[in-house]
Amino acid sequence: MTSQGLKVLLSLDAEAVASLKDGLNFKKNPDDCKCYIIYKNSGGFKACKNQCKHQGGLFIKDIEDLDGRTVKCTKHNWKLNVLTMKYVNPPDSFMQDELEVEMLDDGGLQLVELCPDDPWVVDPLEPLDLQEGEVKVTYFTHACVELKLGEKRFIFDPWLKGPAFARGWWLLHEPPADCMDRLCAADLIYISHMHSDHLSYPTLKVLSERRPDMPIYVGDTSRPVFWYLEQSQVKLTNIKVIPFGIWQNVDEHLRFMILMDGVHPEMDTCIIVQYKGHMILNTVDCTRPNGGRLPQNVDLMMSDFAGGASGFPMTFYGGKYTDSWKAEFIKNERRKLLNYKADLVKSLQPKIYCPFAGYFVEAHPSDRYRKTQTLFLVSVTNPPANAKIYKDSWDFNLYVDELNSAISSEIFKHQSWIQFYYTWAGFQNYNLLVRVIETDDDFTPLTGGYDYLVDFLDLSFPTKRPDRKHSYLELKNRVGVMRYLVLHGRLWDDLYIGFQNRISRDPDDYHHKFWNHFQSYLPLQRPDWNKFLQEVHDISQDSPKIWSYCTLV
Repeated sequence: MTSQGLKVLLSLDAEAVASLKDGLNFKKNPDDCKCYIIYKNSGGFKACKNQCKHQGGLFIKDIEDLDGRTVKCTKHNWKLNVLTMKYVNPPDSFMQDELEVEMLDDGGLQLVELCPDDPWVVDPLEPLDLQEGEVKVTYFTHACVELKLGEKRFIFDPWLKGPAFARGWWLLHEPPADCMDRLCAADLIYISHMHSDHLSYPTLKVLSERRPDMPIYVGDTSRPVFWYLEQSQVKLTNIKVIPFGIWQNVDEHLRFMILMDGVHPEMDTCIIVQYKGHMILNTVDCTRPNGGRLPQNVDLMMSDFAGGASGFPMTFYGGKYTDSWKAEFIKNERRKLLNYKADLVKSLQPKIYCPFAGYFVEAHPSDRYRKTQTLFLVSVTNPPANAKIYKDSWDFNLYVDELNSAISSEIFKHQSWIQFYYTWAGFQNYNLLVRVIETDDDFTPLTGGYDYLVDFLDLSFPTKRPDRKHSYLELKNRVGVMRYLVLHGRLWDDLYIGFQNRISRDPDDYHHKFWNHFQSYLPLQRPDWNKFLQEVHDISQDSPKIWSYCTLV
């Protein structure tokens, strides 16, 4: 580390610099085996880490790139132009973090990155001796853990009731019989992000009825964690939004800080808890927690291990997406993910490592196909006496009926809801045509259901695909889930992550800008359907038609 706060990642002597060829060069640091990409041209050098910003995959040279500027991720085939540091596939996604290239007087060079002080080293505490039983960690289910730290009880991400992602994910493990009592008696709760397997409104509804003033801490993300609170009918009165990287003192011995994710800073967070100088790190679902800068040698580290937050490739059909291709892809992805987690643990050297946040099951009978393809089990040894480890029953009807209640909403009796909804959504000026088909539980087009096109270039609703060159998505959505999220202005992760749709695309490209908008950046306020119904009523009095809409036959 230099006095300027820069960290040297790679050093090359003059001979090694002279051997760099024009275009792309892959270089590995022999000390830590980390790899870097150096691009050389007449203008000098550009460099970055050999790590895709999407999900951390390694890059290789893109053999289809004739200019020698593009690398391709081995994980999901994302492509990066190293000259511009822009991702070209998918377009309009991320910018790669560029490293500073420092030329030395002797002709060598160094790759360096800015390295501000780690926030957890501010106001350091010397570890104090602990009494037996003073610290106790109890796993509830999925990502929910209770920390007993002296006289305080701290609970993470309580998903204890109901499904997540509409009706797609259900709890695999049976939480302790007294889990709701323990939740309501806790001293504080941390919720990492807004995904419903961490922010569980069925669980929080019980909490709000019994203890509405429970202190709940969330990070100050650009997309508020509790954006849906007002509509949810959950009345919590003590939600604390706190800045990143600053110690929050609970008492003289207990403090914590929340850190943002380096890939999804708009929503994902992780947490460090310190009790009497002993440190617990929970990276939760973060793809690159705190940009990759994390404390080493912590007493306990927890992280997810299953990588389930995607509909890819299980919800895709057509072309290469055969059952055998999906099975092979999933097997390789599991191996890569576990290798990544193993490397992370090896580099951080925690005293204890606890993998969690991968314990869900596609339990509903209509999702049996995905269950056989995606379930990832880890055995449980030495359970408490008489403990029920795995769930064997779920209140399917209670939650599915709630979703399906949206089907008969008044707004769907008027075809013009489509233009009203997508105008509210606010996504356009993107050369993508999407066909949306309402289906039954088996993804068979629903008789009398809606089947329509949306052209996001100009936000029009054509009767057929335009003659211009364009990208095309076909989405078959279960009608209850689709209408529920339309009615309530919910994010589309209920569809995509919850396995509630089938997707075909031509060409077979991922449209990051489209999915990022509908999964993260829909308006915070739900559509004003009262205004819509009033407009429909007023229009019906004066004119038989004003909206541009067409159902495909």
